[in-house]
Amino acid sequence: MPHRVSVIATVLNEAESIELLLASLLKQTRRPDEVVIVDGGSADDTLTRIERFGRATDLPVRALSLPGCNISQGRNLAIAASSGSLIAATDAGVRLEDDWLEHLLAPFAGDDAPDAVGGFFVADPRSTFELALGAATLPAVEEVDPASFYPSSRSIAFRREVWQAVGGYPEWLDYCEDLLFDFALLDAGYTLGFAPQALARFRPRPTLRAFFQQYYRYARGDGKADFWGYRHLIRYATYLVLLPSLLVLSAWHSPLWLVALSAGAISMMYIPVRRLFAHPVISSMRERLVALCWLPIISCTGDVAKMLGYPVGVWWRWHHAPDGDWPRRHI
Repeated sequence: MPHRVSVIATVLNEAESIELLLASLLKQTRRPDEVVIVDGGSADDTLTRIERFGRATDLPVRALSLPGCNISQGRNLAIAASSGSLIAATDAGVRLEDDWLEHLLAPFAGDDAPDAVGGFFVADPRSTFELALGAATLPAVEEVDPASFYPSSRSIAFRREVWQAVGGYPEWLDYCEDLLFDFALLDAGYTLGFAPQALARFRPRPTLRAFFQQYYRYARGDGKADFWGYRHLIRYATYLVLLPSLLVLSAWHSPLWLVALSAGAISMMYIPVRRLFAHPVISSMRERLVALCWLPIISCTGDVAKMLGYPVGVWWRWHHAPDGDWPRRHI
């Protein structure tokens, strides 16, 4: 008997992008049986656009309003209000490939079917800055080890009973909630599959300020959930100890230390540069050079945002973390 499939998403002030997501769902080669979207209290006409799209097409979309909810609360409400035995999650601001849902569901039909399947996501840039930001922050599919890939909830499907068994998305966590959900599945013994052809294309943040805010919040979420502590310590050591030490040594001992500093910076930029040069949408050498100039600025901005956000999250965890254990990652 075929599974009934519900696609869920949360939105907040997504009037400019929501119809792009809905149109891509309408074109799916395997159409969802229903689409349930929770609005967190939009001040624009996001809800009106969703309802209007549903009336104008045969997409079975339903919108619910829960002002003030965070992403986890919105996802849990959308899943609870849906009826599918399989749940596929995505996000606003996303454009799904026409065969996204078909590829995402395919592993569930096998004899050794997983409990959840992660799709992949790539940048959908609209400017040179966004092109550079995608290259700096998003892995290419060939860089991914499926055994250690943690799906983003902009492209994931899972069985309803799995969501119920782990208690749903963590409503006390406002960012990195999808990572904690992944870790909860794995710690409970459930299996994760990988469907790299299930592509969600999303637009990177359009400005450096918006990117800074995004990574500040991500790092704050890491601190709240006790994720990746060693990685953050390495970043502090690099910027607050290693970098100043090399600058002092080059000034007072030998300028050759600047060579070591330059070599380290070049090695850090190698992978983003390789991604950038492989990107098919670059139209000119000028655009390529402008994007290259953005890469170190983006890298440093992201690191500073993380160094500022992480201790804020740790402070919150010390004072507000919920009782009991939850999955942590310290590497």
